[in-house]
Amino acid sequence: MVKRGFIFDLDGVIVDTAKYHYLAWKHLANELGFDFTEEQNEAFKGVSRRRCLEILLELGGISVDETQFDRWLFEKNEDYLSYIDKMDESEILPDVPKVLDYLKHKEVPMALGSASKNAIPILKKVKLLSYFDTVVDGNQVSRAKPDPEVFLIAAEKIGVPPERCVVFEDAIAGIEAANTANMISVGIGAEETLKGAKYVFRDFTEIEIDFIKQLAFI
Repeated sequence: MVKRGFIFDLDGVIVDTAKYHYLAWKHLANELGFDFTEEQNEAFKGVSRRRCLEILLELGGISVDETQFDRWLFEKNEDYLSYIDKMDESEILPDVPKVLDYLKHKEVPMALGSASKNAIPILKKVKLLSYFDTVVDGNQVSRAKPDPEVFLIAAEKIGVPPERCVVFEDAIAGIEAANTANMISVGIGAEETLKGAKYVFRDFTEIEIDFIKQLAFI
């Protein structure tokens, strides 16, 4: 029986590192003299680090040269990494291991496809790196979601045609990327936000193994 390939986003799907990104961006904004709210942070989901800083500076009405821009990017990332350094298995979102264990046991090809440049260190911290046949992250792609590049590279690396891949995503941009790549999109989050996805679940506690089995072996 031919298996499908499964591709997972990281932030908001497997672990919730979005909260650490938010704290680091908020800290930078406060240092620059303005506030940054959780509502404003929604625009940062699935967006590259550079674009996030561009948006933040636009919110603060700040213009800088490339040298200062890169310095702030570095400072934000160092702040973020200080949070990541304290991560452990308790950070894994509920019932994610249930799904990963099943797919691994059935030898279904799995990839991680994330905009994060820290995906591998995070997966090591939470002890999930061994589940994935390949990791495609922000270090290997030049175009951010909703461009499907990250998912297309992941599909190629696990040797599965795009139309035979299933993508788990929590961001609108990620769902758009999966749909553009002609992959089956599974949204993790609010249905009203992710209505473009083929399937939507609030989180993995709502996903039955029978559903995963059906997806994997059709």
